[in-house]
Amino acid sequence: MSAPSLEAGVLAQINFAREHPQDYADQLRQVRDEFEGRILYRPGDDNGVMTEEGASAVDEAIGFLERQAPLPPLSQGQILAMAAQDLADMQGPEGGVGHVSPDGASPGQRVKRRGGDIYIGESISYGFDAPDDVVMQMIVDDGVRDRGHRKLLFSREYRYAGVGCGEHRAYRFMCVVDLSRTATGGPQLPAGYRPGGGS
Repeated sequence: MSAPSLEAGVLAQINFAREHPQDYADQLRQVRDEFEGRILYRPGDDNGVMTEEGASAVDEAIGFLERQAPLPPLSQGQILAMAAQDLADMQGPEGGVGHVSPDGASPGQRVKRRGGDIYIGESISYGFDAPDDVVMQMIVDDGVRDRGHRKLLFSREYRYAGVGCGEHRAYRFMCVVDLSRTATGGPQLPAGYRPGGGS
């Protein structure tokens, strides 16, 4: 049996954090001990990763997770996954960053190209090729004042996600997570809604 893909591993790790936030907080407590100043030394990484906030960002994330109620897992959205992979495939070889792809498309436009709609959120990780590290980067959200990536992963509104990863010229690897209320990025319509205003 083949090993799960990086994309599948990232989604599984996101769902573990959503379903078991206090257990994920325990994992972060172990990571906290891997700091020397603002440099994080993950197991097997002798070079370390320079962070902006150091262990204080991990402490803040632990506090958030301790207060976070468990959430339902995110289901795989194939259209979302294809759109996420599109950004990784376009941006990685050029070494770019950000949510606008080299051809000028926004996250919603990329999903629409794949047959979906524009009602999505997007989180991107740069520099890691292991699911644990990708998701930890998004949850700790070092250097991001509003912790926007974390908020996306723990949004009660989202029910579906798609992940796309690939090599990155500047940061070695990148992973894109597109999230939505629906599997296609479409709006979540009220129960009983019928086109044309009927109910």
